[in-house]
Amino acid sequence: MTPQETFTARLRRHRERSRVSLDEIVSETRIKREQLEAFERGDLSVWPRGIYARAWVRGYASVIGLDPIDTVEEFCKLFPQGDRRAEGTFRDFAAIIAHPSTYQDEFEQAAEGDRRRGAPKMNVITRPTWRDYLLRLVRAN
Repeated sequence: MTPQETFTARLRRHRERSRVSLDEIVSETRIKREQLEAFERGDLSVWPRGIYARAWVRGYASVIGLDPIDTVEEFCKLFPQGDRRAEGTFRDFAAIIAHPSTYQDEFEQAAEGDRRRGAPKMNVITRPTWRDYLLRLVRAN
């Protein structure tokens, strides 16, 4: 069993032990029953991506009594639908208006199987100190 299958099976088992029906989740989250059934089978082809997928997982976890933050974190680590990078969203928007996307995420792209391993590398700009301002003033005169 893959980690993705284990994740969805564990959520389904927790839902069943908590005696929460899919219809209850549908009424609380407004997610279609067919989409929930597909999710519990591990088929996310009918699920949205990005923030909407994370919101659906958060709602599902809340209704069945799991910690939504931890569940969403695990979902993001296991499924590309939970990817928090914005590049895919911008690429989709660009395709809608038939314009090439020039957007680039500020984080390095990790290998697909290794999406969440390392910390992102960012450029850090330090705030100038009073000494820096004084040196600039002296050099300007």
